[in-house]
Amino acid sequence: MPRPVRISVIGAGSGVFSLGLVKDICLTPNLNGSEISFMDIDADRLEFVQKLATRYAHELGADLRFEKTLDRAASLQDADFVINTAYPLGHHHARRMRELTERHGYYYGAVDLGDYYELELMMDVARDMERICPHAWLIQSGNPVFDGCTLMTRETNLKICGLCHGHYGYLEICRVLGLDPARVTWEAPGLNHCIWLTQFLYDGQDAYPLLDDWIETKGEEYWRTHVAERTHDIQMSRGAIHQYKMYGLMPIGDTPRTSTNTSSWWYHTDLATKKHWFGEPFGGPDTEIARPFYVTNLEKRLHQMQEVANDPKAKVTDIFGTTKTREQQVPIIDALTNNVEGRFQVNVPNRGRIEGLPDDVVVEGQAIIDATGIHPIKPTQLPRKIMLEQVYPRWLEMERNLEAYRSGDLSMLLWTALTNHQTRTYEQAVAVIQDLLAMPGHEELRAYFKGFDGTGARWNR
Repeated sequence: MPRPVRISVIGAGSGVFSLGLVKDICLTPNLNGSEISFMDIDADRLEFVQKLATRYAHELGADLRFEKTLDRAASLQDADFVINTAYPLGHHHARRMRELTERHGYYYGAVDLGDYYELELMMDVARDMERICPHAWLIQSGNPVFDGCTLMTRETNLKICGLCHGHYGYLEICRVLGLDPARVTWEAPGLNHCIWLTQFLYDGQDAYPLLDDWIETKGEEYWRTHVAERTHDIQMSRGAIHQYKMYGLMPIGDTPRTSTNTSSWWYHTDLATKKHWFGEPFGGPDTEIARPFYVTNLEKRLHQMQEVANDPKAKVTDIFGTTKTREQQVPIIDALTNNVEGRFQVNVPNRGRIEGLPDDVVVEGQAIIDATGIHPIKPTQLPRKIMLEQVYPRWLEMERNLEAYRSGDLSMLLWTALTNHQTRTYEQAVAVIQDLLAMPGHEELRAYFKGFDGTGARWNR
């Protein structure tokens, strides 16, 4: 018998995500009778999200109840699942940080202050869950998934699953090569934002030769003529293929854009370089052209949703459709609740799956999920070169981020700037960290981080 559940959505004011979640729940009959609690600190957004969800469910005849609250504890009460998609400081604050670092000679936010606010919010939610709904599943859907899920797994006894969209990059490879995805078998293990196509079969045969033939016969024409309509359209870019040629496996999803100090900084030195590697017109998703375009489209979508919510004559299903999204949250909830077994790409503790990484580091890969839980599948092992040059540096970057968060050691923030490839002098690194700390909105972070400031003095004694 299908069982209804209570789902708490933290950061539900992210209306585009919330509407997709509502669509998937409404189109999953097994979850009829369920209750969804929308929680956010923005009362206006909560209002229109709840309105839209209620009307959408009514039009489809789905038996669902939606509540809204500014109180996180109230939302978590009796929850079976918690979906955390919150982004505490927001896109506009991130833009102000990038503009500040540019004044210090760093292109497009090459230096930041780590993920203090994001990790603090994740831990606040996790601690509340331990107190209020300790048996609920936490589905972490907001970044940094890798760092946050590893931290929460180490610090709590919660059941945690991290999700990301990046693995769907394999579908773009299929589209460009003209392959039917239903006939493709794939596997892309690694760390979140650092996953590699270790298995790529078409009708059971190795499909990498098909990719090689496309590169040889069509690649240059594609890179010369392709104009991206989406900021994240980089899966078949020159940069992604260059990484494939370097490492012998195709990087998937967000992997080609990863810009750690040691792994791929040379793709990201300036806009012209980014356009060369990731194409016109954006140069990938992380440029002064792409990010404003992306945020503006998000805001347009939110505005459209708000208009529909406030127009009682509008038919929500006509405007937003009745097709499920590709998001995994609802299918995973259905699998865990109603034993609808499926194969999913998830971020869970390693426990021996990827050799060379500790058991408590959260890794990304495929798993079978059913009512008995999440059962990770041991993947094809990544080549040693990828481990040494990509996976290990990404892992150590995460560990430094978590140690800085735990310790409040100011010199760790300074060290991150000092080791950046765009840093030319010691004084430049000190100045950018000082100015970032002084920004409005960083008061809590500024009070927390203490220690050596790089000048012989001490900040925040």
